Amino acid sequence: MGLLLDSFWRAAAYCLRPRVIALSLLPLFLMAVLALGLGYFYWDAAVQGMRALLDASSLLASVWGWLQGWGLGDVTAVMAPLMVVLAVAPVLVVVSLLAVAVLMTPSLVALVAARRFPDLERKKGGSFIASVAWSVGSTVLALVALVVSVPLWLVPPLVLILPPLIWGWLTYRVMVFDALADHASKEERLEIFRRHRSSLLGIGIVTGYLGAAPSIVWASGVVFAAAFFVLVPLAIWIYTLVFAFSSLWFTHYGLAALQRLRAERAMMAPMTGPAPLAEATLRPTDAPALNTAAPPAPALPPPANPHPGDNAP
Repeated sequence: MGLLLDSFWRAAAYCLRPRVIALSLLPLFLMAVLALGLGYFYWDAAVQGMRALLDASSLLASVWGWLQGWGLGDVTAVMAPLMVVLAVAPVLVVVSLLAVAVLMTPSLVALVAARRFPDLERKKGGSFIASVAWSVGSTVLALVALVVSVPLWLVPPLVLILPPLIWGWLTYRVMVFDALADHASKEERLEIFRRHRSSLLGIGIVTGYLGAAPSIVWASGVVFAAAFFVLVPLAIWIYTLVFAFSSLWFTHYGLAALQRLRAERAMMAPMTGPAPLAEATLRPTDAPALNTAAPPAPALPPPANPHPGDNAP
């Protein structure tokens, strides 16, 4: 519990660093660049195509005619750009978040390692290919678990427990691997997974619930179309900041657990080393032979007669 709380407050404090805040704002910058680039080359064609699609529907045409009868003018001229934005925004968000996820985790691990664990040996126990394979395998298992557990979601308490539990498991599997890939060996990583499974799963569940907060803001942006351009970027920034906090929490916990594991093994090494020899082996050239016969003891004189008169003639 001490390691869990220590890593929590350290991760929260690191979120206030300018480097972490800059990384959390990176997806907004990428989304703006992509939006400007796509808008410059394809905006007019996209709006015209969307307007043609809206006009092609007979049901929507009657709705537009009814709205125009109320004096709203050319409704499709307003709806077409809005529909283009609503269709493209999720794609831009996903691409930006994926790019940040690939760039953010290694940068945050390097930040924590440089400032808190500069002397921790790097054993390179996880390559990039191993990280991708581990992430894909864990994701497949999590998706299978979600599909299998869907019937249980009909039970009101379980719908609030099972999905966060599964996503928490997936989060800790992926993020702990990335946090330890550069410093721990494969054997050390598996040992940390075994020893700290419950704590790491708890971190994953907590961060999973925190990750649900941006969805509320995103839904508000869809409901309140007037605030869409404000609430949706805010939701993206909150999601990225939660992702950064999660990565920092797992990194602080994982590297601290690795440091403790190595210190424990260093203390146990002298106790498990080879036992010293009972006595040294002597060579004939180093010492005299041990089976040399001892000289005979000198003969003792006969005892004196205490009564000399008894033996007199």
